[in-house]
Amino acid sequence: GCDPLAQTQRSKLQHRRARINQQINKEMRMRAGAENLFSDSISVPMIPLGLKETKELDLAGPLQEMIRDHYGEDGALYEAEIKEFVELRQAMRTPSRNEAGLELLREYYSQLYFLDNRFFPPNKNLGVFFHWYDSLTGVPSHQRALAFEKGSVLFNIGALHTQIGARQDRTTLQGVDCAIDAFQKAAGAFNYLKENFSNAPSLDMSAPSLNMLVHLMIAQVQECVFEKALLLRAQSDFLTCLQLAQEAARVDEVYSLVYQTTTQPHMKDYVPFSWTTMVHVKAEHFKALSHYYATIALCDCPPASEVDLPDHEKAFLQFHVSEPEGPAPCQLLQDPEERRKLGKAHLKKAIMRHEEAMRLHGLCKILRKMDILQEVLCFAHKRSLSKYAEIDHEEDFFETVDAPDVHPKTHQRPEIKSPNFSKVKVTDIFHRLGPLSVFSAKNKWHPPRTVRLVRGENGFGFTLRGDSPVLIAGVVAGSCAAVSGGSWPREGAGSGLFFLKRCLGKNLDLQQEPYSFYQTQADKKSSAMSSGAGSPLKGNKENRRKSLLPGKGASTLLAWGRRSKRSTFGRPFAAVGDNEQAR
Repeated sequence: GCDPLAQTQRSKLQHRRARINQQINKEMRMRAGAENLFSDSISVPMIPLGLKETKELDLAGPLQEMIRDHYGEDGALYEAEIKEFVELRQAMRTPSRNEAGLELLREYYSQLYFLDNRFFPPNKNLGVFFHWYDSLTGVPSHQRALAFEKGSVLFNIGALHTQIGARQDRTTLQGVDCAIDAFQKAAGAFNYLKENFSNAPSLDMSAPSLNMLVHLMIAQVQECVFEKALLLRAQSDFLTCLQLAQEAARVDEVYSLVYQTTTQPHMKDYVPFSWTTMVHVKAEHFKALSHYYATIALCDCPPASEVDLPDHEKAFLQFHVSEPEGPAPCQLLQDPEERRKLGKAHLKKAIMRHEEAMRLHGLCKILRKMDILQEVLCFAHKRSLSKYAEIDHEEDFFETVDAPDVHPKTHQRPEIKSPNFSKVKVTDIFHRLGPLSVFSAKNKWHPPRTVRLVRGENGFGFTLRGDSPVLIAGVVAGSCAAVSGGSWPREGAGSGLFFLKRCLGKNLDLQQEPYSFYQTQADKKSSAMSSGAGSPLKGNKENRRKSLLPGKGASTLLAWGRRSKRSTFGRPFAAVGDNEQAR
């Protein structure tokens, strides 16, 4: 019942995809700096993401056309602004791998807020396609929705945080803290994308991929927390060794969760095999470390004094997933031989997990080339073997009990730090168009026109407000003004400026002047700075050169959570098709 031709095409597609993945993996290994998957300055490798790449974008023509048709001005007068925006986008394509690069991405993203409001009407598009490549496979995707551009920039912000975190020297407390902060911010960026986007055109921005990336970042934060505890620990402290064992068990737990997400049917063929193997290796490695530090606590730390015994017993009661075989905890902690037996059982499990981690490591060709990872695994394995030989006695004829797993616990839970753009100070590049609250793409514009009303029994049916210009304050339902066919404002909101032209008998002529034709280039700026009470431009700050973005949080900046029946832009990452052109 299968189509042989379809099977052939599918196999060709899979073969082509495999070759693309091999090429991408090769290029990623060749990248310098933070683009490298692993750094020589750390003990255990981390997994950073490569940035999404994009094509150059020609915006000059569409923006000039929008300025001419929508705002009634000469688009050529704004060549400097258009050039500045294009240059900012060009610089954003290759940001430096540091805080300056993050600032560049944030600045460009903030400019997209202004661009969206000024040039993207809710019922049409500019005809510009935004091209971006998948971060992991390199497969291209394109859409006309500006939301795709925003989402891709946010993805790169998260990816750049992963690169900054992966390159930190985690052998120092400062380096560990910087890595924790970077991975937490990366988790926040990916989590925000997952919660605010739908129907992404590229797999790296789909919900399953973002969910996997969030879990991966949390796992890497938890690994850094373990390393920080390791730097601060006291060698002979029983409670600290128990804490290290539980921290390692927690790292094993979160990496096991990442491994489960990467092996799901919809992710198994997408996530690089080296990533899946690395996550699995780390889960086994830290499970081994949890048992190793349990042995250190039992065999190397001296028995507790009568004063400290209650605290030790309380911590030990919460240490295992299930109660170990043998005497009660109070008796076990005071008996060196019983402690040695249980420690030996833990160490036996540690050695088995070390060997499993080394076996998995050997299955991946890419991981085998990473000498640092191999050295870390071999060192941990040899250390456990050496400890086992130390505590193993020739006269041990008892059968080693099966040590229960260590209960995972952490003293510092990872924090998902969502991106905060409200603090980013930017300048609206197109501020010369006028205040954004008035001169935006959502407002309707047209040349000056005359509206003629014929007086009815109850008058003309509207009320006026203001003087030179006059604004329509309200329209009476069913009046001649309401049925005249003119574009009248809603109750209490003037959509245009009206000038009384003439009133002869029962005929009244009104000249309607939209803001774009009423305000000249000279008084646009002054109106934003000196508009009085009652002016429609009062309180607007978006025209100022050093303005802040509206303090409405990141959801306002994204503007992709809108739901509109008429606009494809109201649906994030809506599929681009022929039907969109007819909207």
